[in-house]
Parts: sequence; structure tokens; C-alpha cells
Amino acid sequence: MQLTTLNVVLPVGISFYTFHGLSYVLDIYNNRIKPERNFIDYSLFVSFFPLLVAGPIERATHLLPQIKNKREFNYTAAIDGLRQILWGLFKKVVIADNCAEYANMIFNHSANYSGSSLVLGALMFTFQIYCDFSGYSDIAIGTAKLFGIDLLRNFAFPYFSRDIAEFWRRWHISLSSWFKDYLYIPLGGSKGGLWMRIRNTFIIFIVSGFWHGANWTFIIWGVLNALFIMPSIIFNTNRNNLEIVAKGKILPSLSELFNIALTFSLTVLAWIFFRSASVGQALQFIGNIFSKDLLKAPQNPPKPIMLIILIAFMLIEWTGREGKYAIENMGIRWTPVLRWSFYSFIIVCIGMYMQTTGSDFIYFQF
Repeated sequence: MQLTTLNVVLPVGISFYTFHGLSYVLDIYNNRIKPERNFIDYSLFVSFFPLLVAGPIERATHLLPQIKNKREFNYTAAIDGLRQILWGLFKKVVIADNCAEYANMIFNHSANYSGSSLVLGALMFTFQIYCDFSGYSDIAIGTAKLFGIDLLRNFAFPYFSRDIAEFWRRWHISLSSWFKDYLYIPLGGSKGGLWMRIRNTFIIFIVSGFWHGANWTFIIWGVLNALFIMPSIIFNTNRNNLEIVAKGKILPSLSELFNIALTFSLTVLAWIFFRSASVGQALQFIGNIFSKDLLKAPQNPPKPIMLIILIAFMLIEWTGREGKYAIENMGIRWTPVLRWSFYSFIIVCIGMYMQTTGSDFIYFQF
């Protein structure tokens, strides 16, 4: 091991528990909470294992009171937690890790693929990153419910957003709200006029990009999202879409469908920079989309079963979009046989696409 390695190796999850701990210090400084005198309670707040590695980023004002209160086992909450864990595992194992295999193949050899294949690779990464992060959050939140702890919600069906402002209210909610409360508002928030709103918005998105990694690709990703959200900031429409799309309806309107498609397309474009190894690779990737056989059939497309599962996944997400997670209320009114058949199908899918290798990690593949 080279001593220079210490310049780049960081403890797992440091970005999460750093923000986790900072919120405690800042809340004390701002007189939102009193300092915790019980070292055991404080230690549990900092190191509560379900959220330690990848969030959600908890607040002392929310988690510490739950730790200090007496908790008793709640059967209903435990069943709900197990159901959320199951859906999180499905997203992580069946969707994210298999989309990652295809996305890696395309991004690592993007110069060899046609425009249509590059679009498919970008879409696969788009599903990968959502199902990876939100799947882990579901597992963490569901696990906490088994211990009588209610963690903050972290994802609220962001790919059904009608504008970028709504997307960021629904994507990585605990991180977005952290930046809002501890960076955006202290910088002046929206009280100083249009120029201050624009400046502060760019600052939090650039810092958000840097938080994800010390690479220019993440900075560009942050800048792009700041640019995409600018129309909402300038015209003060950033809070137009507070409710979930088509609430109480089966299908969205044509205008809602167009806005969802536009927002999703802009998000996919930004994710290309997030996934690429360098800004140059990202620009080349985007350039090749439009210059290399965009209308031809993709090379080495994913297996049909993968596409079928993705379509089924999106239908389930759409059907359950008014819940805290997609299958929260799904099957409640079904017969026991039908309900358990559905859960068993999810379990079988997880088992089919999971295999243990000789290492300490688990590798998932079709």
C-alpha cells in the first residue's frame, strides 16, 4: 500500500454521517434543540446503522426524540417495514444492478456504439441510479420501522415530476432539504430578490455536485440542474406542482405527460455527465447520440426479460405513486392468495437475479 493512497481513500459513508452530525451541531447553534447529555443516545443518533452508509440524512430534531422515547413492538409497522424492505430489495437487486451491467458496457465503450445504443445506455443508468438510491432508502426506512423508528422519506417518485423544481422536491429529499435549511436559507434564501435567488440556487447545486465527488463531471451536473431550474426560479413557478401528478386519476393529461417527458429527458441528459469519467467523454457521448445511427436498432440490446421487468416496474411505480412507496397499499384489498402470490413473485425475482461470488460482495446479473 502506497502512502499516497491516503489522499483518496475515505471512510465508507463519510458524506452521509458528516452531514448527519453537522445538522446536530448547527441545530444547537441555531437554538432548535438542546445539547444531548446522554452519550449513549447521542451515539445511537450518529451511528444508527440502517442509514449510516447511504442515508437518508437524518436530523437531530426528528431522530433524537424517537431514540429517547420508549418504544414497543408494533406489528402493523413491522409488516409495513418488511413490505418496504421487499420493494427496496427488488429495486436494488433486480432493477439497479442489472441496469448497471448494461450501462457500464455502454459507457465504458461508448465510441463503439450507435446513437440508439447510447440513448438506451443513458436510460439504463437513469433507472440504475434511481433504483439504487431509492432501493437502499426503502431498505433503511423499512429496517428502522422494525425498531420503532420512523426515518425521513428520501424519494417520492421523482421521474413522474412535471418540472425540475418538482423533481428536486422528490429526489433525495433529505439531501435537498439539508442544503435548503443549512445552506440556501443562511445565504439569504429567496428574500433578497431575483438575483439572490439565482445566485443561491447556483451555489447549492454546485455544492451538491461537489458533494457527490471531486470531479468536474459532478460540477457540470450541478450547473446543468441549476440552469434547468432557472425558468421556475425566474418566473416564480417553482411551487406550481406540489401534489403528485394525476392524483386520484388513472392517467395524466396530455400536457402533464408532455411535461413529464420533457423533465425526464433533461434529467437523463444531466445523468450522462454524472456517469461519465470526464467532461470530454460526456460531450463525446452526447455528440455521438446525434451523429451515429440514432434511428437504427440498438446494438447488443438488453434481454427481453429485462425490458419486460422494467415496464412492469414502472407500471407498479405509477399505480402506487400516491403512497410512500410503490407497494405500500398494493394488494390490501386483494384476496390473500392473490396478495401473497404477488409478494412471492417479487421474492422469486430477487432470488433469481442474486448469486453469491467467492468475495465478500454480492454480484447480481441476468
